[in-house]
Amino acid sequence: MGRLDGRCSLITGASSGIGAGVALAFAAEGASVAVNYPGDAEHSAAEAVAERARAAGVRALTVRCDVSSEGEVAAMVEATNEAFGRIDILVNNAGFATRGPVESLPLHRWERMLAVHLTGTFLCTRAVLGGMYERDYGRIVNTASQLAYRGGAERSHYVAAKAGIIGFTRSLALEIGSRNVTANCVAPGATETPILEGASTEFLAALLGTIPKGRFATVDDIVPAYVYLASDEARHMMGQTISPNGGDVFL
Repeated sequence: MGRLDGRCSLITGASSGIGAGVALAFAAEGASVAVNYPGDAEHSAAEAVAERARAAGVRALTVRCDVSSEGEVAAMVEATNEAFGRIDILVNNAGFATRGPVESLPLHRWERMLAVHLTGTFLCTRAVLGGMYERDYGRIVNTASQLAYRGGAERSHYVAAKAGIIGFTRSLALEIGSRNVTANCVAPGATETPILEGASTEFLAALLGTIPKGRFATVDDIVPAYVYLASDEARHMMGQTISPNGGDVFL
């Protein structure tokens, strides 16, 4: 405990699922947390996460923002900086998943998927980099997916976005150079989060059959990778992808 003492973090998509787990894990390690959520429907859930973080003895706030909007991202980063004084750790986690075959996938669904996952990662990263460079300290952790490596039928838009995040992170790592700023990815396997809700029994059974561990991950299985990459223990990790996936994919 205490690996993130005194750090200030911003976690996008943190009202539920992996993002909420990361926010609470960071709080338990001593970091202040800004809990991002996209809209009114997620507000109460985000407030509940923030309240649990405060109960751990750290500062916490909620920040509404559609990460695909340049203006909203700028306002979110400004609000977090005003509350905490700086952003030491950025976790780009906002995202969602839908299905659809390529031949009938509407352009607006393709564009929205890339806007939230990939453009959102770019916008949030760009917004915090200047401050990290000035202070010569920062940890950027981006959420990818093991599907970026193995693909997924009827998930071309999701897989393309996640593969793009890995490529973006590697390129950013080359730009950062000798600064005390790192950029890495976590690529979770199938995890018991709202993203799996609504999937058919047949789909879930087939998915489970690809996992040597024999079960879906829990959020608690995934968040230690984020804590590690956000900590000073990971100071020599750069442009890497950690994939807690139960053996689904070997990187």
